[in-house]
Amino acid sequence: MPTLSPELIQRFDVSGPRYTSYPTADRFVEAFTSDHFTQALEQRRDGARAMVLPLSLYVHIPFCESLCYFCACNKIITKHHDRGAAYLCYLSREVDLHTAHLGVGQTISQLHLGGGTPTFLSDSELQELMTMLRRSFTFAPGGEYSIEVDPRTVNAARLAKLAALGFNRLSFGVQDFDPAVQKAVHRVQPAEQVFALVESARTLGFESINVDLIYGLPQQTPESFDRTLEQIIQLRPDRIALYAYAHLPERFKPQRHIQTSELPTGGTKVSMLSRSLSALQSAGYVYVGMDHFALPTDSLAVAKRQGRLHRNFQGYSTQPDCDLIGLGVSAIGKVGATYSQNAKTMEEYCDFLDQGRLPVVRGLALTRDDLVRRTVIMALMCHGQLPFESIELAHLIDFKSYFAAELVTLRSMEEQGLIEINDTSILVTAMGWFFVRGVAMVFDRYLQADRTRARFSKII
Repeated sequence: MPTLSPELIQRFDVSGPRYTSYPTADRFVEAFTSDHFTQALEQRRDGARAMVLPLSLYVHIPFCESLCYFCACNKIITKHHDRGAAYLCYLSREVDLHTAHLGVGQTISQLHLGGGTPTFLSDSELQELMTMLRRSFTFAPGGEYSIEVDPRTVNAARLAKLAALGFNRLSFGVQDFDPAVQKAVHRVQPAEQVFALVESARTLGFESINVDLIYGLPQQTPESFDRTLEQIIQLRPDRIALYAYAHLPERFKPQRHIQTSELPTGGTKVSMLSRSLSALQSAGYVYVGMDHFALPTDSLAVAKRQGRLHRNFQGYSTQPDCDLIGLGVSAIGKVGATYSQNAKTMEEYCDFLDQGRLPVVRGLALTRDDLVRRTVIMALMCHGQLPFESIELAHLIDFKSYFAAELVTLRSMEEQGLIEINDTSILVTAMGWFFVRGVAMVFDRYLQADRTRARFSKII
C-alpha cells in the first residue's frame, strides 16, 4: 500500500458520489411508480434470470431507542417496542406482494438487516421476521447473512440467538471509543462492552465481524483517534469500515445538535485519515477500497485479490451482481434494469400497503447509456481496471469513440499518476485506488451535466 501524505489527500479530496449504484439514488424520479416495479418483478419471474441468478435481500428496521447526533439514516426514535410488532405485520404484507409478482421460493444468497437499529426488535420478533422470509424465499447454503448491531442493545445471549437464526456476519457500530466524543454525539458505549461482544461472537462462530468507525466527529483529534485505532487493532475485527463524517445539518436534523465549533478542521480530518491509513496498513489490513479494510484472510480481501469484488447498495460484496429486493421504509431495490425506493415515512409506507400496493414512490428505468456507464463505473470501482474490448462486446459500442471526451479528461489524472491509459484499457494505479471514485466521476453523465456536488461526501 502506498503512503498517502496529508498534502496528497488534500489535493484530490473533492465531493462525489459513493457509487453504490449508477445512476445514483439522487437521480431517482417519482415518475417511476409501483406499477413499473411490479412489471420488473414479473419480468424477472418470467425470464431466465430467476432460474440462474440468486436474489439479495435488504430489510430496513427504522427504530432506534436514542438519537445519535451524527446519523444521516432514515430512522424513528422511540422507546415503544410494541411498534416493532406492528411494523412486522406490514413487512409481511410487503413480502407477500413481492412473491405474488415474483413467485415463491426464489433463492437468496445475501441478506442484510439495516436501520435504524435491527436489534431494536426482540428475539421473538427477529424469529418472526426470519420465519417470514424463509417461508417466501429459499436461503442458499453458504450465503452472506448479516445484521447491523448496536452494542448497547445486545449481550452474549442475544448474539447466540442471532447465530441460531442463521446470521453469520455481524456489523458493530462503534464510531469512536473516546468518552468525550461519545458524549458529544450522544452515543455512549464503553470499549469493554464491545470487546466482550466481539469475543462472544467469535466463540459463537460468526464468519465475519465488521466494525464501523467515523472520523471527523466533534471533539475528535488526531491523537484521540489514534487511541481508538489502537484499540480497534487490538480488537482485530475481520473488516473495518472507516467513514468520513459529513456535516450537513441543513439536510439531517439530528446533526443540528452538533456544535460546528467542536468539529475538526478540514486539515485535521486529512491528518486523521492519513494516520489511520498508515496504522491499518501497519496492522496488516488490506485496503479493499472506498472506506473498506479487511484482514488478508477475509473473503472480501480474497475477492479483491481474485478479481471477484462486486458493489451494491450495501457497499462492497463478494456476491455476484444480482437483483436486490429492498423491504421496509425507505429501502432501495434493484431489479433488472430498474432501481426503486420505498416511501420514506411510516405513514406513507403503511398507506400503500393498506391499499394492497407495493410502497414504491420513486425509482428509475435505466437507459442504454446508463447501462453502459454503470458497467464502466462498477468495473473501475470494483476491479480498478477497464478493458475496452469487454465493454465493446457487452454493449456494442466503440469505446474510444463513445467516451472520447472522457478519455481527454482522464489524461490529467494519468499525468498525476492515478491511472494508466493504453490502447486497450484503463488501469487504476495503487495510488489511484484511494481516489477511484474520482476516476469514476469522469464517466458520470449526470454529474458532469450539473456539477452539483454539495450533497455528496468527500472522495476519501
